[in-house]
Amino acid sequence: MPWSAAFDEPIALRGGRKLLTLQEAADHIMRLPEDAQHAPHWQTAIETLIHAAETGGGWMMFARIAMLRALNADAGRS
Repeated sequence: MPWSAAFDEPIALRGGRKLLTLQEAADHIMRLPEDAQHAPHWQTAIETLIHAAETGGGWMMFARIAMLRALNADAGRS
């Protein structure tokens, strides 16, 4: 499945922006500070994005869930 594959539902970010594709989600993570990228919740998100890009299918749902969980974990630290 290509990195341009879209999530079934966009992932809403603070400020109104939305992540529509695997690539947009990966780019979002890469824009985080390096120490944040190494947090376990972001590592899980990265791994599931890669699995989704490599295999597709149900991994798209898992990637979306992992992104939402990582975003919520960071929101709880603010």
